[in-house]
Amino acid sequence: MTKLEEFTALLVNETTDFKNALEKLEKLNAHLKDTKIKMDLTEYKTLIQSHQEQMTSNIKAMQRFQNHFDTTIKQAKIYPRWAVVVFIVSLVVGVGTVAFVVISNFL
Repeated sequence: MTKLEEFTALLVNETTDFKNALEKLEKLNAHLKDTKIKMDLTEYKTLIQSHQEQMTSNIKAMQRFQNHFDTTIKQAKIYPRWAVVVFIVSLVVGVGTVAFVVISNFL
């Protein structure tokens, strides 16, 4: 009978230890559910802010370049005006001369 009593005492001790461990786990679980994790975002906010400032300055620089480029293209002239006038006049004179030669040969 002593073996049976020892076995039941051991079993009672083990169940009591298990119950105590289970209660500790329940307390920890309740504590974890109540615990809120806060993230420190100040470093990320400063990084994002500096990135936004860099992006706005880059966008402004690109807009200035585009405006300068647009005004340069608008003011650009491929040929000077006097060269175009001389070309048109010589073309008219050349066509007139060819027409005169052709007409004078047929008459």
